[in-house]
Amino acid sequence: GLREWFEATRCADEGFAKPHPDMLLMLMDITGVEPRHALMVGDTTHDLELAANAGVDAVAVSYGAHDEELLATRPAKARMSSVAELHRWLATNG
Repeated sequence: GLREWFEATRCADEGFAKPHPDMLLMLMDITGVEPRHALMVGDTTHDLELAANAGVDAVAVSYGAHDEELLATRPAKARMSSVAELHRWLATNG
């Protein structure tokens, strides 16, 4: 599995569902990361709203659940259409 790659995880079954900020706030608390040092990578408008509600920057990725047109209705620091593009952006801006 992928568990070894994550210090902590949360899902809607463990608290309030997106876009409520608790899920992201709990993860930042567990990991000791402040909102200004966090980045939410999201493929839905709910993800982008969650980030905004938690005071965290977000990157929208259109290769998941929601398409680029729908994601454009929410604020994001950047918008990506592929994993390779996200990787390049993170290498430059991360």
